Amino acid sequence: MAASWVPDVDPSSDFSLANIPFGIITTQDDPAPHAAVAIGSHVLDLKVLAANSDLTKLFPGIDGLAEIFSQSSLNAFAQLGRAVHRQVRGAIQDLLSTDTQHPEVLRDNAELRKKALLPQRAVKMHLPMEIGDYTDFYAGFHHARRVGGMFRGMDNALQPNYLHLPVGYHGRASSVVVSGTPVRRPVGQILLDKDPVPVTAPSRKLDFELELGCFIARPNDMGSAIPVDEADEGHIFGYVLLNDWSARDVQAWEYVPLGPFNGKNFATTISPWVVLADALEPFRARPLENQTQLQQYLGEIQPPLQQYLREKRRDGVFDIQLEVELTTAEGDTTTISRTSSTNLIWSFPQMIAHHTLGGCPLRTGDLLGSGTISGQGRLESGSLLEMSENGWRVVELKGMDARTFLKDGDTVTLRGFCGVDGGRVGFGACEGRVYEALQKVTD
Repeated sequence: MAASWVPDVDPSSDFSLANIPFGIITTQDDPAPHAAVAIGSHVLDLKVLAANSDLTKLFPGIDGLAEIFSQSSLNAFAQLGRAVHRQVRGAIQDLLSTDTQHPEVLRDNAELRKKALLPQRAVKMHLPMEIGDYTDFYAGFHHARRVGGMFRGMDNALQPNYLHLPVGYHGRASSVVVSGTPVRRPVGQILLDKDPVPVTAPSRKLDFELELGCFIARPNDMGSAIPVDEADEGHIFGYVLLNDWSARDVQAWEYVPLGPFNGKNFATTISPWVVLADALEPFRARPLENQTQLQQYLGEIQPPLQQYLREKRRDGVFDIQLEVELTTAEGDTTTISRTSSTNLIWSFPQMIAHHTLGGCPLRTGDLLGSGTISGQGRLESGSLLEMSENGWRVVELKGMDARTFLKDGDTVTLRGFCGVDGGRVGFGACEGRVYEALQKVTD
C-alpha cells in the first residue's frame, strides 16, 4: 500500500491508507452532523472538501456527492451501492497518498488542509447511520455451545435448529448508541437466590457481548428474498464493532417463551467508523465448517445446509483480531479477552439470506449483529457470563480487583483490526461506561 502524506500516521493506527472508514462528525465550526473519513489520527471533513473542490474531477460520473456528504447520516451514501463506495474510497485513498494524481486539491493546498484535515480529538462522533431496524444473531459457535452447556448440560448444549439456520432476534434500534455514550444499569424483574417470586431491582448481572455489526446498503422489496451469493456485493455497506449489553438476570427470567426483551433493549453500543466491505476483502477467511473443526466438538457431522444458505465462496467471514478491555472506576485497565471473528459459524450473507427468506424487507441502514464471538478458551470469551461461568468464578483484574459481572463505573472497550502495522484495517474503539440505575425501585 502506498504511503500517505498526512502527518503523524502511526504505523499501528487502525486507520491506515488501506482502510478509509466513513463516519459522521460535528466540528467547532460546523455543529450540523456530516460525513468524514478517518486517516491516522486525523479526519478528512468531506463536507468541507466538497465545498472547496471540483468533485466531478475527483469522483467522475457520480452525481450528488456534495449534498450526500452534508447529510446527518451515511444512509444516502450507502444506498448508492458497493460499486460507488469502491470508487469513492479509491479516489480518497489516492487523494491522501504521497503520489496522489491530484496534489493541488489537498496535499499542496495549505488553506484547504487547515479547514478539511482535522485532528480526531477536535471532532465529535455521532451514529453513522439512521437505523430503522436492528436484528441480533447468534452465530458465535463457541459462545452458543458454552452458554447452552452451562444451562442445559454439554450433551444438550445446542438447540436442534442451531446448525440448520442462523438464529436471531429482533433488537431495539432506538437504544443503539455510538461509542462513548453512557450506559445506565437497567432495572427489571429478577429472581434472587431460589425465591420463585421475582423482585424489581437494578440488574446484578450486567454483562457485555463482543460482536460485529453489519449495515445494510440497498434494500430488497417486500416479498422477495436476497440470494446468499448476491448479499455481499448487492446489499452490504460496511461493518462496525458492536457491544450488545445484556442484563443476564433480567434476561433469564423474561426470555421464556418469546426470547430477549428488557434484558437486551436498554443499550447497544457501536463503534463510530464504518469499515467498508471492500476494506476487509483482503482478510477473508473460512468460518468454522462442517466435517472439520465442528466435528471435534459435536462428535458427528453437521447436517447439510439448505440450498438457500449454500455460498459458492468458502471464505465468508473475516479474520479480525478482537480484544476486550475492562477499565475500573479507579482507572486500572485489563485486557480480559482476545479472540478472532473466524469463530463465527454463519456469515453475514447467510444471515441476510435467512432474514429475507420469507420476504422480510430489509432497508438501508438496518443493523445486523453477529452474536457474541468467543474462542475455545475461557480467556477467549466474548462475555463475562462465560468467563465467570455465570458468577461462579472471578475474572482477575489489575489493581488487585476482580469481577463476575460489571460494576457501576466500569468501562468496557472493544477493539478489532486486521493486517499488519502500516496497513492496518481497524475499527477504533467501541466504548461504554456503566452508570448507576436512574430508576427508584420501591418493591
